[in-house]
Amino acid sequence: MTDLFLYDTASRSKREFEPLDAGHVRMYVCGPTVWDLAHIGNARPVVVFDVLYRLLKTLYPRVTYVRNITDVDDKINAAAKERGVPIGEITAKTTEAFHADMAALGALAPDVEPRATGHIPEMIALIEALIAKGHAYAAEGHVLFHVPSMADYGKLSGRNRDELVAGARVEVAPYKKDPADFVLWKPSSPDLPGWDSPWGRGRPGWHIECSAMSAKHLGLTFDIHGGGRDLIFPHHENEVAQSVCGHGQPFVRYWVHNGFLTVNGDKMSKSLGNFRTVRELLAQAPGEAIRLALLSTQYRQPLDWTEAGMRQARNRLDGWYVALKSAGAGKASQSNHPLYGDFSEALGDDLNTPRALAAVDALVGEVNKTRAPDAVAGLRQAGALLGLLQQDPEAWFKWQPPASTGPGEGEILDLIQRRLAARKAKDFAEADRIRKDLASQGVLLEDKPGGVTEWRRAG
Repeated sequence: MTDLFLYDTASRSKREFEPLDAGHVRMYVCGPTVWDLAHIGNARPVVVFDVLYRLLKTLYPRVTYVRNITDVDDKINAAAKERGVPIGEITAKTTEAFHADMAALGALAPDVEPRATGHIPEMIALIEALIAKGHAYAAEGHVLFHVPSMADYGKLSGRNRDELVAGARVEVAPYKKDPADFVLWKPSSPDLPGWDSPWGRGRPGWHIECSAMSAKHLGLTFDIHGGGRDLIFPHHENEVAQSVCGHGQPFVRYWVHNGFLTVNGDKMSKSLGNFRTVRELLAQAPGEAIRLALLSTQYRQPLDWTEAGMRQARNRLDGWYVALKSAGAGKASQSNHPLYGDFSEALGDDLNTPRALAAVDALVGEVNKTRAPDAVAGLRQAGALLGLLQQDPEAWFKWQPPASTGPGEGEILDLIQRRLAARKAKDFAEADRIRKDLASQGVLLEDKPGGVTEWRRAG
């Protein structure tokens, strides 16, 4: 079994992964708030934890991966009001788009995808437990967690008292006992979603949702909790407070967070014109190219998204698919090739994808040089763990942007036949003209023995 080491945010150290139950690993990752299309920053944790999920599934007999959907939130309410449509329409369409976009990036579906609105009773029960234990209080239709009631609040993020208050960005309200106290439940006006509760009609605060859903689907203590670095405080810090104080048991064994993503060196912002949705990028490049670009940097490090980086990823995949194509069909059987061992070791070292990708490059070179079955098997197996090389090579090279005005497959095949006819008639000028015309439109031809011409689109 490959050793797996993960950097644990709570201990600030890389630790060997030892699950509570070696027969069943349990992982929770914070999912989207479904109010708008997912952007490339949203996609990074999905891809990162998809690789971790794939790796865990090769190491352990059972893995349960839970990724939630937040479908009750003030952003959703504001979006519905701005667009003049029902809230349910916003959440349904956005969830559908999220699923489609993440599938296009090669992400496996989680085993469980709980929705916040389906777990209101569990949230109310946890809030009641927190009140009963003196960790929360009701005030003016709100229920708030009383931060001073937890002696080691702030331990996950490592923030001191002043940083906690400043960083929480919470409203200073007269009903608060302490400025750092945060909302568990808040009242809803008639035009907003709401549920009956002991504190009146209202809706949950954001943080309580994940504490309730993870407990229901993974138990009070589980192995891995993941998400973006931006969630460490206040979201994950507050999850710890709610879960530990409400249940009286340890919460998470390994906290795993991916680094920030910028675009062209700046924080992504619509005002800067560098906001990139996954849907927009999928119109420019295949999903696997976007996925590889996201994996090109180790997950804990900052990643700067650029168009050049996406093109480089696509060109790299071109080379990998050429190797697969030359190797012919075959299944990803277990490989004992030393280069696959390098790949496996790199992935087990806190998902060191740059090292793992370098090992894939070496495997590609070995396949091109020797066609050795063990090297081919290693390449296919490595691709499966990364969620790459999952297409037929012919399909990969014939990918066309959805809005492309270039020639379609039928037109290309017709031009190839016309070129072959011209060559047969020794009209080489016409044959050369057709080749150059196709090349100018991004279609490259390759003449093979036996009078066969293959084509592919340039990256």
